[in-house]
Amino acid sequence: MHIVLFIIAGLFVFFIGIQLLTVMKIKKQKGKPAPNIDGKAGKIIENGGTALFYFHSPRCSACKKMTPFMRELEKKHQNIFTYDLTSDLAAARAFGVLATPTSIIVSKNTIQEILLGPYAESTIIETFDKFKV
Repeated sequence: MHIVLFIIAGLFVFFIGIQLLTVMKIKKQKGKPAPNIDGKAGKIIENGGTALFYFHSPRCSACKKMTPFMRELEKKHQNIFTYDLTSDLAAARAFGVLATPTSIIVSKNTIQEILLGPYAESTIIETFDKFKV
């Protein structure tokens, strides 16, 4: 019985440790130069503008709640971009995205903020507005 508890506790610690390492690795990107991205998003970065990049996956339950309002924001703003990791993995790799949902704010060619996990629409907008040029 004790061995089963130790195995369960070990697995729990392992999975929590993996999650913490993922968060720490992603957060290390903050303050680093933005990667080179193709297309309209790349032009905004090159020109020192502000852009928000939202990375999601169709299988992610938190993404299913966030993605509809992020897509609406993308339609209203020319500097908000959504990326589905099942069809556009290149941008996620360039930014070092390891989990979804992840929102990354780039301004002045630098990664200014990384929001890992689900956030309310108001929080996303407030955070994005802080970095607008």
